[in-house]
Amino acid sequence: MAKAPATKTVTVMQYASPQRRPVDQRATLVGLGLNKMNRHSTLIDTPSVRGMIKKVAHLVRVVE
Repeated sequence: MAKAPATKTVTVMQYASPQRRPVDQRATLVGLGLNKMNRHSTLIDTPSVRGMIKKVAHLVRVVE
């Protein structure tokens, strides 16, 4: 049997509060699986996920 290709993942951590942020930024955090400070989420590295991370870059960090 052929092995499935390994998919790249990216882990993000929320380090800033979503309080006093626009509703769309809060929704983006929820879409990333984050909604409270110091939470981690591991996601498949796709262009759409990278765009979401870029939108809330001031609230999250990419953990390597």
